[in-house]
Amino acid sequence: MAVIYRCRHCGMVLGAFGRNVPAYRLGLHFLTPGERRRIITYHSNGDITVRVICDYCGQTLESHPELALQSNPLQ
Repeated sequence: MAVIYRCRHCGMVLGAFGRNVPAYRLGLHFLTPGERRRIITYHSNGDITVRVICDYCGQTLESHPELALQSNPLQ
């Protein structure tokens, strides 16, 4: 199982962990069920994608909070 961190707005890959890192070591078990449904995608090959926000998108949304009202604010 590989764990891939990807920005949910621009799609940039922020990092990845190989198959030898269990999900509990990454702290994913601390998320609520709702948070897990929103940010984690499980793939048929066993990989996991965690959707987070990169620094650029985070700063842009902080500077222009009105963009958060759009479905795809930064694309």
